[in-house]
Amino acid sequence: MKLGKLLENIPVLELCADPETEISGISYDSRKTQPGDLFVAIKGFEADGHRFIPKAIANGAAAVLCEDAPADGTPYVRIADCRYGLAIASRDFFGNPAGEMKVIGFTGTSGKTSSTQILKHVLESQLGAKVGLIGTNGNMIGGELLHTEHTTPESYELHRLFRQMADAGCTHVVMEVSSHSLTLERVAGITFDVAVFTNLSQDHLDLHGTMEAYAEAKRKIFSQCRVGCINADDERAAFMAEGAKCPIFTYSAEDNGADLVAKDIRLTASGVRFAAVSAGELALTKLAIPGMFSVYNALSVTAAGLCLGLTLHDCAEGLGSAKGVKGRMESVPTDGDYSILIDYSHKPDALEKALKTLRPVTKGRLTVLFGCGGDRDRVKRPIMGAIAAQNADLVIVTSDNPRTEEPMAIINEILPGLKKGRAASKVICDRIEAICWAIDNAGKGDVILLAGKGHEDYQIIGHEKHHMDEREIVAEHLQKRKQGR
Repeated sequence: MKLGKLLENIPVLELCADPETEISGISYDSRKTQPGDLFVAIKGFEADGHRFIPKAIANGAAAVLCEDAPADGTPYVRIADCRYGLAIASRDFFGNPAGEMKVIGFTGTSGKTSSTQILKHVLESQLGAKVGLIGTNGNMIGGELLHTEHTTPESYELHRLFRQMADAGCTHVVMEVSSHSLTLERVAGITFDVAVFTNLSQDHLDLHGTMEAYAEAKRKIFSQCRVGCINADDERAAFMAEGAKCPIFTYSAEDNGADLVAKDIRLTASGVRFAAVSAGELALTKLAIPGMFSVYNALSVTAAGLCLGLTLHDCAEGLGSAKGVKGRMESVPTDGDYSILIDYSHKPDALEKALKTLRPVTKGRLTVLFGCGGDRDRVKRPIMGAIAAQNADLVIVTSDNPRTEEPMAIINEILPGLKKGRAASKVICDRIEAICWAIDNAGKGDVILLAGKGHEDYQIIGHEKHHMDEREIVAEHLQKRKQGR
């Protein structure tokens, strides 16, 4: 593709390169730059891509997209925002593949992963569609699972993935849209057919600084979609809808006049049931995942489905055959009359919801095992400690993904919160040892919640990932107990 063609939709401040230059690829990492690439100099949090322009040129970059003019003799295009430029250039380089499919984006603090996976199932079961999925648990093209590093990939990888999906025959893409991706322009230039806002609670303040800035980042999605679906029960619902550049469809479990309402809600240990009501129609709906949050997930999926042209009964039928999501209230086999569940609840709001979901179905003692990730929002650490102590009977504080922080230093920031509740507590820094202790001390009717890791099968220590799957840890420990070791 000619450089000039690639720049058609990017506001250019200064062009010091031949627009007839043939561009064979796009890179933003000088180490991966290939001959003929357009190198995009991103100003990152840890390094400024402008420093690596000479290396990119040495590796054969045909031109550079930058915010600051490089040394004399370098063919460059100067623009105001290289993150935005990377997104638009990537979209156009791959021929705007997202425009060939229906794209549905879910944003919010909680519920994105479960809702996207459930909607994928509903679209496949009710429309016979081939659906792409982009999210925390991995990317999928139909039934093929692909590995992923980020909830929302960087824009170049995102559009390359869209191209793979479109070429593979996908008619729909359901994706999680993180606040990082909205703030860092990873989804710039994409028009979502439907965008869904699930809820907002404290998270990612290490990036956004304030809840107001976090909410503003989420709201951005409603400036680039055809229809927006908003959880009317969230306290920021009005803020989200304010200034939206699209029609808004609301859903509610509190019967507050929304376009879609859940009535006669029944919560059981095996799932949820309710009557979905919209536009004078009613459909009995069930989802085999317990908890009030599952009602909201079902509503968000139904709202998106209705906006895509499905009927209320189509959505109810699809939800009825949907199964649980890995790492989301996932039940693990045990060797006795006690239960173990694995859940990704690594945020205050999610942890509270998980514990409140389990309390009514716990006959014995409710135990929660959790930690907090290193190099992330430190404000939430004592808050999560308080939530655990207020909602569980026993709290086991352990390590999560410590990254470059000292695990005990993280734990020590959690501990003050435990004083705000009545639960007994124990500190076991090693997560594997902590899980084994929880199992060995479980009593009849107890429920053990392993919170924070969810679908993850690794632990990040320093900058390295180490294999650690909690399902395997539980199974191996039970096998050792059976063998009397």
